[in-house]
Amino acid sequence: MKRIFLIAVVATFAAGSAFAQESCETKAVGKDGKALAGAAKTSFMKKCKVDSCSTKAVSADGKKLSGAAKTSFMKKCEEGA
Repeated sequence: MKRIFLIAVVATFAAGSAFAQESCETKAVGKDGKALAGAAKTSFMKKCKVDSCSTKAVSADGKKLSGAAKTSFMKKCEEGA
């Protein structure tokens, strides 16, 4: 029973990461409604990942992370996003 629950939790988090990336992809449009390409898309995607990860950078007690803990968290989050 524990294994099934663990698999469900892991799958939920994996799906959440996929949806976060998809939302950045869907938001990557210019003012004219066309999809961004090249350097503009790269820049937008990097900013989108940083923004989405920075809202999640909180400790177990609900305080914002800072210093090395925040740097480590942001690196892991941006790679996974």
